Amino acid sequence: MKDKDLPNYYESSSLEELTFEANKIIKYLESQKDLQNSIEKYQNLLKLNNIIEKKFKKKFIDIKTITKEKISKTILKKNNAKKTK
Repeated sequence: MKDKDLPNYYESSSLEELTFEANKIIKYLESQKDLQNSIEKYQNLLKLNNIIEKKFKKKFIDIKTITKEKISKTILKKNNAKKTK
């Protein structure tokens, strides 16, 4: 599935906005009696899910990096404090 088939604003949207959009598509699909006519919506939902997953992974990496930096700074401060005693 190519994400580029989706509107560009999906890439710049927040996770909350993307989740809201996915929920709208899900509600639409659940209300349909004949899903044969909803194939395009379902494919868009799958693509949207891929974008959400990528954003979660990026956010996870960002949080992990920030946490590592904070831990390193704390350890460095602690080691410096021990040396000055």
